[in-house]
Amino acid sequence: MTMEAQSPANAALTRALPGWMHGEDLAALILFAVLAAIPFVMSGYVVYILPQYMLLGVLAMSLAILWGHAGIISFGQAAFFAIGAYSIGLVMKYLALPVNSAYVGILVGAAGAALAALIIGYFLFSAGVRSAYFVVATLALSIIVEQTVKSFSSITGGWNGLYVDRMTLTFGSLLEVSLFDDVPMYYTILAVVIVVYLAVAAVMRARFGKIVVGVRENEDRMLALGFNVPAYKTLVFGLSGLLAGLAGAFYATHANFAHPSNAGVLFSTQVVIWVAIGGRRSLVGAFAGAIIVASLSNYLSSIKAIQNYWPLFQGLIFIGVIILFREGLAGAFESLFRKQKYGSAS
Repeated sequence: MTMEAQSPANAALTRALPGWMHGEDLAALILFAVLAAIPFVMSGYVVYILPQYMLLGVLAMSLAILWGHAGIISFGQAAFFAIGAYSIGLVMKYLALPVNSAYVGILVGAAGAALAALIIGYFLFSAGVRSAYFVVATLALSIIVEQTVKSFSSITGGWNGLYVDRMTLTFGSLLEVSLFDDVPMYYTILAVVIVVYLAVAAVMRARFGKIVVGVRENEDRMLALGFNVPAYKTLVFGLSGLLAGLAGAFYATHANFAHPSNAGVLFSTQVVIWVAIGGRRSLVGAFAGAIIVASLSNYLSSIKAIQNYWPLFQGLIFIGVIILFREGLAGAFESLFRKQKYGSAS
């Protein structure tokens, strides 16, 4: 008997999966199918709030590719998220364009966040900044963006925040779809999330992603093999910023609001918690971790007896997961699946 042997059930499941589908893809398929079914069985607040949590999941994925794949932890994801949020708000408020201003705002937000990440990454990684020093630099970035949007209050609204209209989908002059109602907005954001997952998963499984993982495993060896490690770090940081900015833009138009706290250190810390709990090396794990923790936080904060202590509960959950499941919930499920697979081998 060999370790590669599988039970008939596991072998049948493996044969049933297409050649391109990974185990994570199967988990994503199940999760997205559940999310797609929710508006059919639930309504009201759940359908309203879940798109925001899905976008927080995209923000978590932006850190997962950076931390889990490249081994670079960042406390500046909120800064890129805020760049996206304020970009769409400012474009929709101040610019009269012949095209859909929401589309332009989303592009500006995502591209602006990506450009900021590329510029910052270029200088930091070219200078050999690593580990704790990079963490401090990204913390400073969050503080800078937060203080900037507060300082230009005549434009950004300062501490009062910036109101952002809900976007409308337009297809030239042929069709216009309002996203004012929650259900159309729900499925629009779900579609965006699915496209983002597929695109990021494809990139990280391509040669670029494998090189990034190589940098995580042994940066000095990758340098010795002739790879331009600072360039790859910069590019993955830029991709991370793009995803965070995209999430921020859609979040602002859904929530009708952009606020300086969107760029704050506390928010960036929450992103790290989501990814650590969900699993930093799994896109689906990070995505699900954000939804689970955000939902749990919302529920605990609504209980009057403990509403002032829910951050404590969140912190205890974070500590517990780190102690018990070092690779997060996704890593725990993967380990359980492997034990079941080889335990039932015959």
